[in-house]
Amino acid sequence: MTDRLLAGVELGGTKCICILASGPREIREQVRIPTETPTVTLAAIQTVLTRWQTGPGFAALGVGSFGPLDLSPCSPTFGTVVNTPKPGWSGVDLLGPLRGLGVPIGLDTDVNAAALAEGRWGAGQGLESFAYVTVGTGIGVGSVVRGQTARGLGHCEAGHLRIPRLPGSGWAGACPFHGDCVEGLASGPAILARSGRPAEDLPMTDPVWDEVVHALAALFHNLVLTTAPQRILLGGGLGGGRPELLPRLRRALIQSLGGYATGDTIAAAVDAYLVAPRLGDLAGPLGAIALAQDASAEA
Repeated sequence: MTDRLLAGVELGGTKCICILASGPREIREQVRIPTETPTVTLAAIQTVLTRWQTGPGFAALGVGSFGPLDLSPCSPTFGTVVNTPKPGWSGVDLLGPLRGLGVPIGLDTDVNAAALAEGRWGAGQGLESFAYVTVGTGIGVGSVVRGQTARGLGHCEAGHLRIPRLPGSGWAGACPFHGDCVEGLASGPAILARSGRPAEDLPMTDPVWDEVVHALAALFHNLVLTTAPQRILLGGGLGGGRPELLPRLRRALIQSLGGYATGDTIAAAVDAYLVAPRLGDLAGPLGAIALAQDASAEA
């Protein structure tokens, strides 16, 4: 299965990556497309995929997209974007324009797809359960439990958990749905709205980081006590772009857990528990390839 060419689409909030590959060791081509209106973006994706299908060809397609998404195959709106803060994208059918390619299609959220890639080829290898947290334009959490991404009524949206606020903080937060959820306090747009400066330009001495660390540590705390990950991976533009955050986040997580349940176990090896992903920027595109592999195997 791994030597067959597969196509993948990582559809993010600001950019889309189309990839033609059989796995991380054989990537034939990647095409970057800006995420604009649904009509423009999906047409550009379809043009790339059609060119590949009429050229070398591919056996299956995987799509990892920003969400929320309707991922229930029995739903009449399966494959659509659901109530997203991304203007113009709510209700958009992602799969309709792609079914004409005539190949099996796998669909999941972009962060779930990245988590699957890290489990297959990256920092989650050998683990039954782990969490992949991406911090950037939004905050997404891919929770893998017993080798499968967590599903139920919908998919995991732990980036929108409501958490206790840092004492003395009264800022309303930036999430249009929940105000001061984790994403509303610690995402890139939240940091910009709060400080007036992009996260990459904000010195680590700025007090805004105190609330960011507090919010993310609370998210990790909740993950430890709900999905029980064997490891937490922190990626994304902010997660990967400010590696100096990791030591602060590790200390904050240990303090937050207070030794409860697995807290002492985590504290004893926290440098190996809360880590950066191994695949870097390739996690998302390779996640789409992982979805294509699964779709091909199930066809």
